Amino acid sequence: MEYKIDAQARGVRIISGEEAKQRRELLNRLINVAEEYGFSEIVLPSIEPTTVYTDKAGPEILGQMYAFPDKKGRELCLRPEGTATIQLLADKHFKRKKDVKFWYFERCWRYERPSLGRYREFFQFGLEILNPSDKNIATNELIVIAQKMISVKTSEYELDSAVKRGLDYYTEDGFEISVPGLGAQKQILGGGAYRQGVGFAIGFDRLMLS
Repeated sequence: MEYKIDAQARGVRIISGEEAKQRRELLNRLINVAEEYGFSEIVLPSIEPTTVYTDKAGPEILGQMYAFPDKKGRELCLRPEGTATIQLLADKHFKRKKDVKFWYFERCWRYERPSLGRYREFFQFGLEILNPSDKNIATNELIVIAQKMISVKTSEYELDSAVKRGLDYYTEDGFEISVPGLGAQKQILGGGAYRQGVGFAIGFDRLMLS
């Protein structure tokens, strides 16, 4: 069940009871699939320097970020997505390691108009393969995993394996999975290759609706 209180910000939710239980069950299924394919968990910070995104994210995300100065005037933001931080880790810590596999489940924040399946505080489940030995093989593996993950919730989905993604760090056409029954919010998964690797993220809230 979702609750609202008078002091609650727009586009966020308080979730409990059966709905919270169903969300946990779905999350556990996604984790099981990820770990079956050799991915391990990584936990990302919620507050980051805005520079993490200014050089990597597209104009849509930059315009939706919750950005603010801290008490010393440093420009920070609430994390709008996960892959940009993963790329920084790849550059600094994993340059000499091949086929590093991570999964994450994180809250993200974007200032956009709330609607069914679209919230200002939302959840992403993502997979990343850093420095893959072969990007084409890694991409194909992720597409197989993506379909398997979506199938734990619905069998009625569409895969587009050659689509231009809206983030500047992608180096080639990516892939998306949509559920037509969700209408305007039908896209529930998107990913592709970037300089350091390949990955995808699932809109967990939309997957719950499918």
